[in-house]
Amino acid sequence: MANSLLAALPRKDCQRLLAGLEPVTLTFGEILYEPGTPIQHVYFPTDALVSLLTVVDGHMALEIGLVGREGMLGIPIALGTNDSPVRALVQGTGTALRMKSAQFLREFRRSVPLQREIHRYIHERIVQITQTAACNRFHLVEARLARWLLMTRDRMRSDHFRLTQELLGSMLGVLRVAVTKAASSLQQRKLISYRRGNISILDGQRLEATACRCYQVVKNGLGHT
Repeated sequence: MANSLLAALPRKDCQRLLAGLEPVTLTFGEILYEPGTPIQHVYFPTDALVSLLTVVDGHMALEIGLVGREGMLGIPIALGTNDSPVRALVQGTGTALRMKSAQFLREFRRSVPLQREIHRYIHERIVQITQTAACNRFHLVEARLARWLLMTRDRMRSDHFRLTQELLGSMLGVLRVAVTKAASSLQQRKLISYRRGNISILDGQRLEATACRCYQVVKNGLGHT
């Protein structure tokens, strides 16, 4: 099972949930949710990557979380509300399993193992969001960029991905010039290769040494290997 949350369910519960899930392709730049709008579907990414952004003044955005194969999109449904508090933006093209929200809520209410895994994942998301908030306030841009690239690598299981400077600015809550400076520094040290929005991690071990401690806190909290 490519999605870790689904894989953690007992076989019977997993099979019943899978019967109602449909495979879909999520495309880079696609918006799945907008703040204040009803959540029509929940998603379990398999090899796609989705960024959760809080929107300020209708146009500025700051990333508060990343969702990949370790989790799901549509948590508010399990918490009894139907509207999304964030913008969900696809960062990495890939596949996911999708289910209509009403159907997922029925399955959630009838499956204690599913409730347990969702509650565990909610806790992990809280860890990620709170650590990201502190990181964005106190740590240097270069260390934050290293953390973000490593988190992306872990979820996509690839050292190669596509990211624009504008998008990275939103992820880190900084101006584009700050992203350019930080990315150039990492590239000069031969930790990454960055060209026209295409990023490759060249030395993961040294990049981890450059990242702030927030990377390990979130990684341990999400149970990544």
